[in-house]
Amino acid sequence: MKQSLRSLVLCLAVAVVLCEVARTAEAVTCSPVELSPCLGPIRSGSAPSGTCCQKLREQRPCLCGYIKNPALRTYVTSPNARKLASACGVPTPQC
Repeated sequence: MKQSLRSLVLCLAVAVVLCEVARTAEAVTCSPVELSPCLGPIRSGSAPSGTCCQKLREQRPCLCGYIKNPALRTYVTSPNARKLASACGVPTPQC
């Protein structure tokens, strides 16, 4: 009986964690257009706005996908993009 109860509790705990992970993944819609407030800093190296940093943090789970896209890669890997990420406190993705 004790073993069955432990197994049930463990299964429930795993289910809760998986549901939370799924909810987090659903919350992010990968859209490079969301990063449009960051175009100025990416192009010129200027200081990012609060909106830019917020959008960059939201899109963080998507950055590796953008790096894999040849049309978007330079916007994520350029020296100004790295400077922007650092200014916003977003670590450079390790893909």
